[in-house]
Amino acid sequence: MSEILVIYEIRDHKIKKVSFEATSAAVQLAKQNKATVSALLIDSQIGNLRSEPEKYGAEKVYVVESSELAKPSPDVLARIITSIVKEVGATHLFMGATSLGKDIMPRVAYHLDSGLVQDITGLKINNGEVTYIRPIIAGKLICEVSLQSEYQLVTTRPNIFKSEMQQGKAEIIQLSPEIPASRVVVEDTIIASAGKLDVTEADIIVSGGRGMQSPDNWHLIEDLAEVVGAATGASRAVVDAGWRDHGEQVGQTGKTVSPNLYIACGISGAIQHQAGMASSKYIVAINKDPEAPIFKLADYGIVGDVMEILPSLTEALKQMVKE
Repeated sequence: MSEILVIYEIRDHKIKKVSFEATSAAVQLAKQNKATVSALLIDSQIGNLRSEPEKYGAEKVYVVESSELAKPSPDVLARIITSIVKEVGATHLFMGATSLGKDIMPRVAYHLDSGLVQDITGLKINNGEVTYIRPIIAGKLICEVSLQSEYQLVTTRPNIFKSEMQQGKAEIIQLSPEIPASRVVVEDTIIASAGKLDVTEADIIVSGGRGMQSPDNWHLIEDLAEVVGAATGASRAVVDAGWRDHGEQVGQTGKTVSPNLYIACGISGAIQHQAGMASSKYIVAINKDPEAPIFKLADYGIVGDVMEILPSLTEALKQMVKE
């Protein structure tokens, strides 16, 4: 193992938090194998971002900056990454397990003819061999995977690896790879409302299900989220009903989240929903059905009408914040 390359995700010229977490995971691996940790930044405008990776342990920062990358497709990014991996001689690739990471890394694995482990929640080393840990079967089992390919590709689940600040100075290396023609044209990118927290990066999530009865009652979820500084999430049933955007959906066909606190309001907790939030550190469930599956997963449960409990809980928390 010579070099571990962390692919940084940049959105709207800002680095996603999960990239720093992936860097910390790479540093953890590098310390045990005497490897070098490097970062790869690809964007149309890098600016001062090139100095950010060193704060989390990157010893080298590769920079690819071009106006042609204003709206890159995953296919273009994957081919650029592949060429750079071969150029710098990296053996291990890390990236956050976001929607973009899960799109790009399989493409890179194809180009490199190598193995890929998605959505890892841990890693360990035994006699120099790396074992990656990830949940499978909707989180019911934990799987340990080792890769035997020349390159090893990994995506890290957000909010699992703690991003730890390091002391050091990184070497900045400007690269100028050929920007390949895209097979897909990105016409537009729809960005979430300014100031809205992304559920994949939030420390606290207040999530609602069909138990909220109507989209007119969703303000109860938002009121509680505002008091505790949380992102809002939703079950698939709510999204399918058109109450909320798909970007808030938590579950097997939505986003996988790992906040410190997950508050499930009026969500029964089917296995498909559990697949997206079971790795939360603490889970609070509010449901009027005492037999709801969510209670088997919850650390704390409240059996009752969510329409009555949420206003009371929100008001109580408001008082605590004031004090």
